[in-house]
Amino acid sequence: MLGSIEEAVKATGLKDGMTISFHHSFREGDEIIGQVLTAIRNLGIKHLRFAPSAVVNIKNPSIVDFIKDGTIDRIEASGIRGELGDAVLEGLMEKPVILRTHGSRPRAIEAGELMIDVAFIGASAADEYGNATGQIGPNACGSLGYSFVDAQNAAKVVVITDYLVEYPCCPASISQQYVDYVVKVDRIGDPDKIGKGAARMTKNPRDLMIAERAADVMAASRLFKENFSFQTGAGAISIACTVYLAERMEQRGVKASFALGGMTAGIVEIDNAVYSNPFTKGSMLDKLNFGVLAALEVDTDFNVNILTGSSGEMMGGLGGGPDVAAGSDISIVCLPVVRGRTPSITKRVFTCCTPGETVACVVTEAGIALNPKHKYYPELKEDLEQAGLKLVTIEYLQQLAESLTGVPAPIETTDRVVCIVEYRDGTVIDVIRAIRK
Repeated sequence: MLGSIEEAVKATGLKDGMTISFHHSFREGDEIIGQVLTAIRNLGIKHLRFAPSAVVNIKNPSIVDFIKDGTIDRIEASGIRGELGDAVLEGLMEKPVILRTHGSRPRAIEAGELMIDVAFIGASAADEYGNATGQIGPNACGSLGYSFVDAQNAAKVVVITDYLVEYPCCPASISQQYVDYVVKVDRIGDPDKIGKGAARMTKNPRDLMIAERAADVMAASRLFKENFSFQTGAGAISIACTVYLAERMEQRGVKASFALGGMTAGIVEIDNAVYSNPFTKGSMLDKLNFGVLAALEVDTDFNVNILTGSSGEMMGGLGGGPDVAAGSDISIVCLPVVRGRTPSITKRVFTCCTPGETVACVVTEAGIALNPKHKYYPELKEDLEQAGLKLVTIEYLQQLAESLTGVPAPIETTDRVVCIVEYRDGTVIDVIRAIRK
């Protein structure tokens, strides 16, 4: 037990140029990262590699401030958005940001590509030996599954909590055997903001229609039977889909064998390496029948963009979407035909995050487009036609979108690469270049 975060940073031996990590289970409510980076800055430590499971959009202080003063000079994460995303696309950092899927991150850590010197793990409850959980306490955040790989592989591990319990902490998500130091602070996060941002429930009638249609696709499939398995991602439409799916399961008397999820409140995450690392002895995603995913753009080859918006701005993170699409039998991408005045179905996505051959179908308010190159295409087409669901081509959706919005002007970029988009197996699937102002 140590008295402050600053004491813990000193005790770990953190030095210039090292790598630090965090988990993102508090999402928009995270208050750990700002406290830790402030303590590091006060100690004069510079040029760190910032490697969280995902970058949350924290403010006061902003992560941008720590880049500008030299505390951070490299970032490796699932995604970046908000002020930090804008700054990166404007060329704030000298070195490109490396973006990894939830499956590629544990792969990189376990393979030794991403060596973590100090992992700072926020826990809603812990004891003085470091047994920790996110499931109890006044600021509970749910599972700490994203940080298991950090706890098991980092050179030093610091658990930070605002709720110290008597030994032993139960249930213990992280065992004391992986923890070096424990620090109690006044507050670690705001659980009311965990469901904000990406992980929010939609009330938009159009989005609810799309969500219900995705549930209809699953219910029509021959794979929708006793002991089926599914995942719905953290996007607003995907979360709403779970509600409609529950109704259809109840109507048909069907129970699932297991569910995975991007929703911290709705479905609890598991050990991220077991969940999605394609190089483990068996990723749980490989046992999924259905995966429901969100997207910013899909093109006529069914490639998916979940990172960049219509003007090239950073809007999201890779998350587990590419992993789920590759692992599940039937991957369902949900999105509206247009957003605002820009098409969501395009001839070519601005950033390729998920390769089209792993996408089974695209669900919109204007119809369902099946991918004729997907392995389950013949069976799924037969099932959906028999259920009377409206099938259209992806080309029809693209032309419809363009007829509503017109042809958007191409996004102009410089030659400078600011982000490297890594696929789940470690290969580079795309790059993002700085936006020309």
